[in-house]
This record gives sequence, structure tokens and C-alpha cells, in this order.
Amino acid sequence: MKQEEMRMIIEKARDAWIAQDANAITQLFTPNGELIVPGQKWQGQERIRQEVTNFALANYQVKIEIRRIIFAENQAAVEWYYEDTDKASGRRNQADDVIMIDFQNGYISRWREYFDTTTPASNQS
Repeated sequence: MKQEEMRMIIEKARDAWIAQDANAITQLFTPNGELIVPGQKWQGQERIRQEVTNFALANYQVKIEIRRIIFAENQAAVEWYYEDTDKASGRRNQADDVIMIDFQNGYISRWREYFDTTTPASNQS
């Protein structure tokens, strides 16, 4: 897969997360794709759709800034800064996030996130 194709999918994913569009996010994955965040693994498009929908019900005001992307064959490492607001508490969440993405036939087959909520770069001097 070409770097520009992978970049387009990553940008679509960012835009879908900001819009909290579970269908748009789900359509980027293979039918049996997996999305892994600390403590959770969601496999298959339907499960990913359900979990992203649940996320959207609990959070809003999502902001994502892509800091850099490193490409390899059918893979990318993405570093981005992330913010959202918890609807229940009003607390603003911030994280530096690294995502390892595997691509297969033009879709995401695996999305694995590692994030730091303690020392996001935007809070460092």
C-alpha cells in the first residue's frame, strides 16, 4: 500500500473520531479488524461500531492533532495529541497517543493504541 493511501486512511480516521462517527470509523476496518486500547480489545466491525458509539455517548469536544506518521510496508506508526471532554463530569481529558496500524487491502486490519495521560506534550514547558 502506498504511503499516501495510508495517510488518507489515517486522516479519515482522525476526522471520524473528531466527528464521533462510528459508521465512518468502522468502514475503515476489515470485517474482522481489531481496535486495541489499554485494557480493551474490540474485534470485528460490529463490535468496533458499538464501542465507538458508547464512547460518543460519554464524551464530546474531541480534538486530535497529528504530530507525525512513520510508514513501513502496509504499516504506520502515528503520534497524535488527543483531547475530549467527559460528559458526566465535564473533565477535559488530554493524552499523547501512539497508534500502530496494520493495513490489508486498503483497510485497517489492526489499530493498537498506547497513550500517556500523565504528561501530554501540550502541558510540558
